[in-house]
Amino acid sequence: MKVRALVVDDSGFFRRRIKSMLEEHPSIEVVGEAANGRQAVEQAQKLRPDVITMDIEMPEMDGITAVREIMRRQPTPVLMFSSLTYEGARETLDALDAGASDFIPKRFADISGDMEQVKRQLQERVLALGGGRGAPAGRAPRPAAPVDRGARSERARPAPGEASGRAPVPPTGARARPEAPVAPTGAPAAPAPERGQRIRPGALRLVVIGTSTGGPVALQRVMSRLPAGFPLPVLIIQHMPASFTPAFAERLNELCQIEVREAKNGDELRPGQALLAPGGRQAGVEERGGKLTVRIFDASSDQFYKPSVDIAFASAAKYCPGKTLGVVLTGMGADGCEGAKLLKRTGAPIWSQDEATSVIYGMPAAVAKAGVTDRVLPLDQVGEELAKLR
Repeated sequence: MKVRALVVDDSGFFRRRIKSMLEEHPSIEVVGEAANGRQAVEQAQKLRPDVITMDIEMPEMDGITAVREIMRRQPTPVLMFSSLTYEGARETLDALDAGASDFIPKRFADISGDMEQVKRQLQERVLALGGGRGAPAGRAPRPAAPVDRGARSERARPAPGEASGRAPVPPTGARARPEAPVAPTGAPAAPAPERGQRIRPGALRLVVIGTSTGGPVALQRVMSRLPAGFPLPVLIIQHMPASFTPAFAERLNELCQIEVREAKNGDELRPGQALLAPGGRQAGVEERGGKLTVRIFDASSDQFYKPSVDIAFASAAKYCPGKTLGVVLTGMGADGCEGAKLLKRTGAPIWSQDEATSVIYGMPAAVAKAGVTDRVLPLDQVGEELAKLR
């Protein structure tokens, strides 16, 4: 059965281009078009498509308002087209909060100079979201108001990033190669904890969270549950373009009781603070003078995910063996699976999000199928269980 798509954009030329690329795939059928958000809401109710591609800036009703109305009337997975600018990032994050499932750069050159690759990525996103795993059923709204953090409210925010970077979610199955060497050598691995075993107090030094499609909303729900006195540092790896991570870090910081900011090379990983890996580069962990720090470095040409969960997990296995909690949330593909295996060999616990609450059950499914997941948790329970760590 074909995935039925509705294409929404105020440009007739762009609609025809998207329709042509989608229908070149034998498993996709474009069942309708809309030139503005109001038409999109009407067509979504009338045609009941499996997935909708949506522009943000349109006449009569913008894309964000349209997404909100569609989720209220006829919940449907929505793929947003976004500009890779700081303001575009903020608008796209608003669209994701409204209920959109994923986003892709509207300027195709920001994805690749190879139009065949652009077409494949667009098709794969639509197939993944329209194939039954992208439906936003049960999605809770954005964690509402920022918490009152007193004097911290005046802390300076990070500056906007560069308007460059890869597409946020690479094709299904692609995986970055962990940086070599990636595993500790010469030391015996600690015994792995029993399935579902609670982590004893003081057993951890670090939490590393990896996610992709559906991650921005998932991370808001998880991170907003952590108390101000959370005793561990957190490193977040979210597949996202370079221009998006500053705005996303700001949004998380507004919503969370702990400090959240974009990571810089050499930053110390401190309790009660979360560092978000910058888009378009790699992030790993190092130890300097007994302190855990973040290493930010350029990706090699053969590494697709930038940043990569595999690489972050692998570095944590090397510099923080047995004392890192690896958490894999919703996302397309299998990034994080190989790194989770390395962490598991050191005795580190691994948690993953369950299928029912994942926008795309790819990354968490990979670690579960590999047999390295200690706990499979619904999204809201991830934050609750993290908050219990001492």
